[in-house]
Amino acid sequence: MRPLPLVLLFAATRSALAAAAEPFSLLGIAAGKNGASLSVPLQIVILLTLMTLLPAAVMSITPFLRITIVLHFLRQALGTQSTPSNQVLLGLSLFLSLLVMQPVAADMYHQGWEPLENGRLTPAQALEQGSLPLHHFLARFAREKDIRLFIEISHATPPRTPADLEMKILIPAYILSELKTGFQIGAVLFLPFLIIDLVVASVTLSIGMMQLPPVMISAPFKILLFVLVDGWNLVIGSLMKSFYS
Repeated sequence: MRPLPLVLLFAATRSALAAAAEPFSLLGIAAGKNGASLSVPLQIVILLTLMTLLPAAVMSITPFLRITIVLHFLRQALGTQSTPSNQVLLGLSLFLSLLVMQPVAADMYHQGWEPLENGRLTPAQALEQGSLPLHHFLARFAREKDIRLFIEISHATPPRTPADLEMKILIPAYILSELKTGFQIGAVLFLPFLIIDLVVASVTLSIGMMQLPPVMISAPFKILLFVLVDGWNLVIGSLMKSFYS
């Protein structure tokens, strides 16, 4: 009967040899010995690069951009300075963006990542197939005027269909369209609170209250109006419905 340490050593050696015989895989890309695939250090560099660009992607090519702009406009219109705080607004924007993008991310996973893991697609084919749901999402909200602008800037050939648009044109067009939409919604939110400010300022000037800033008087009325109409529900509900229409 073999001693237990020798048995364990034999089993560990056999497992190590079996693992060495199989190609190592990272990010779903096999690192073979023939040099045809990416090396492990290069895959790690690619992974770290993607993680560095992830925050910029989340802020730019998701509903996060429009939601944060509207919420910051709303806070300025209420005149509450730093309430809610930036952390609260960014956290709310992030979770709302995840809610909207969850079906898109699921489609990207099923169309790109799963076939890559199963070996049915090459990395280039998986990238192309996985980007199709995101391409469709961006094309829905990018304005034709903005798309035409970036086609003229890049001197690209005008596409025959929206599916022929390149991502290098579609992404900046989407960002520009979201900035315009966010500012439009923010301007509309400002109007009722601006009216309250004007009314309060007129009343205070008419009764001779020159030393008291009108903002100190109008702020409680604006907050009270916002609470009475259930403003958070209306604003968030309207924002979310704008992405599902």
